[in-house]
Amino acid sequence: MIDQITELVRLEVADGIGTIRLDRPKMNALSVQLQDEIAIVAQQAAEDPEVHAVVVYGGERVFAAGADIKEMQQMSYADMIARASKLQSCLTAIAQIPKPTVAAITGYALGGGCELALACDFRVVADNAKLGQPEILLGVIPGAGGTQRLPRLIGTAKAKDLIFSGRHVDAAEALEIGLADEVVPAEEVYTKAVERMTQYVGGPAIALRAAKESIDRGVEVDLTTGLEIERIAFAGLFATEDRQLGMDSFVENGPGKAKFVGR
Repeated sequence: MIDQITELVRLEVADGIGTIRLDRPKMNALSVQLQDEIAIVAQQAAEDPEVHAVVVYGGERVFAAGADIKEMQQMSYADMIARASKLQSCLTAIAQIPKPTVAAITGYALGGGCELALACDFRVVADNAKLGQPEILLGVIPGAGGTQRLPRLIGTAKAKDLIFSGRHVDAAEALEIGLADEVVPAEEVYTKAVERMTQYVGGPAIALRAAKESIDRGVEVDLTTGLEIERIAFAGLFATEDRQLGMDSFVENGPGKAKFVGR
């Protein structure tokens, strides 16, 4: 892995958990620089063999309050045509990390911040958090995956409600509609997110990767194609050392006792 210097985003690794930490005071607005650095650090987390699972975290005060509107205000149509694919790709880099991921959400996760959370596998949300896609109030629509990932997560009608109105939802409603997986006191958000990821440390890394890819690719296609994606991934795991270790351990010691090596 080749490290690239980043100023606003960093990867912190401890006990098998990689934390992608946003640090652009005051509100972690997703400037062009922050977007580019998210992509860089996501690749680092994907490639680092010491990272088994990932927490995306904006800090105790705020997750990410959206795009840098002052920066966007000055952009022309030609500017955004050149930039839009990079805006999407920085969050796609998070979605494509081949390991379990969770967004640890405090404060606001709005606009691009909500889209960043949507790119993760799970979302642990503070009880005082606010989430939403308010882009319509600026005369635009979500441009970093919101119109695609949000309806896939919570359903078309609920996604249209949030995107058409631009309204914020609180933690309780986010949990009710499936936008949040867990709501906890604000001071416990990061700890709970790490706890959620700890179960994957030392797990069968190749099988976890195959499961994530099969699910993520499968929801984009018809059932027949999805089953073929699953079949190929399932059969391929029989070439791994972890598969042999897991089955040998099951036969000899019963379920849940295998020690995997990630190969």
